[in-house]
Amino acid sequence: MAIEASLGRCRLVAAALTALILTAASATAQRVGPPPSREAAQYSFAPIVKQAAPAVVNVYVRGRVQAISPWEEEFRRFFGERFGAPQERLLSSLGSGVIVSREGLIVTNAHVIKVGAAAEIRIVLADRREFDAKVLLADEKSDIAVLRIAGGDGRFPFLSFADSDAAEVGDMVLAIGNPFGVGQTVTSGIVSAVGRTQVARSDAQVFIQTDAAINPGNSGGALVDMSGRIVGINTAIYSSSGGSHGIGFAIPSNLVKLIVDNAVAGRKLERPWLGAKLASVTRELADSLKLGRVAGALVARVNDKGPAAEAGLQVGDVIVGVDGHEVDDERAVTYRLTTRGIGNRARLEVVRDGRRTSLDVALRAAPQAGKNDVRDLVGRNPFDGARVANVSSGVADDLGLTDGEGVVVLSIRSGSTAARLGLQPGDLIVQVGRARIGSVVELEAQLQERQRLWQLVLKRGEQLLHIQVSG
Repeated sequence: MAIEASLGRCRLVAAALTALILTAASATAQRVGPPPSREAAQYSFAPIVKQAAPAVVNVYVRGRVQAISPWEEEFRRFFGERFGAPQERLLSSLGSGVIVSREGLIVTNAHVIKVGAAAEIRIVLADRREFDAKVLLADEKSDIAVLRIAGGDGRFPFLSFADSDAAEVGDMVLAIGNPFGVGQTVTSGIVSAVGRTQVARSDAQVFIQTDAAINPGNSGGALVDMSGRIVGINTAIYSSSGGSHGIGFAIPSNLVKLIVDNAVAGRKLERPWLGAKLASVTRELADSLKLGRVAGALVARVNDKGPAAEAGLQVGDVIVGVDGHEVDDERAVTYRLTTRGIGNRARLEVVRDGRRTSLDVALRAAPQAGKNDVRDLVGRNPFDGARVANVSSGVADDLGLTDGEGVVVLSIRSGSTAARLGLQPGDLIVQVGRARIGSVVELEAQLQERQRLWQLVLKRGEQLLHIQVSG
């Protein structure tokens, strides 16, 4: 009887195994076949693309600039600026853009439209319609430009903005644009990182990183979420070859929306003035303060009359959060205060003497330079075409300067002597000849005297530039 019972149990086990194998084989057979319907293809992005793609446009820009050839530039080094005349040249640019309102407002990158004065901008929609466009606002710090389509019926396809603060690492996204000019292209990926800094051309930028393929020509295109809303504007890639290596960057939609709102209101974006100089946190500092991570913004200097001083911020404090968001460095602080907006208040999470505390800071615009603090320089001197100003505390903070005095270059007129010399906004004019320059009055006095050889000292970032220019 025991033997028969044992055999019975074996038969039951064999039958169960056979049923299990048949079930698995049946499931495998079902999986290897094509889906029975389009709706069953759960991983298709087609519905999202159909919604988003019509609002992504191609941006064609042509502009004329005054320039001289390289060999003429070489001759000028020896014979002065009298040799060779600047020639007008036609430059063109190709990028992408996104329509963000039914009336035809377009967002793109500022570097896409920066090809010279009197640029002609042509917009080509996904349905092949073409329109001219004009620039409402170009914010070079954020690399965002806002355009308006001229003409049309005022019923353009458009995309709305998502809350970029809600984006998380691992979220699926689509990048839509016109890479290499081949035509509208859609690529997919995930959000690889949020709050990326240290990869920007400006101290005011924070990025969303994605592995969705972004290539030249994608600049200004849309990074959209699975609801078909804009989570960012594609702007840059990390690449050694010019092609996509899976490391692309997009400007967060919350900052983009703020710039669009300012453009519609007819004003430029003003960034809040903290009235404090911030610096990066080193590992040694993080260890000494027991921060737990090498992140935050060290308060290196506080303006006695600024919002930071009024809030109680002190030298040596480390800002580790703004309005509940952790910040990795000073750029992240600037970004958070900018998106919070002038006229509001922000809550700073601060580590002081090893303890955490919270401070409320009022966000207001930086003090403007007075009428007598700014000069437009003209004449037969190396600074012809430069707009310069005395460095007030507000100007220093706005331009990210470490020095709080002297004369700084605010802007350069295209095609001017200063432009050809290579001067850049943010350059500090330290010395002309043997005279140290402390104010625009002192600079103008030195430029009154003609020189056969101008000897200049400029400070660009942490670098001192010694320049000689024939008079």
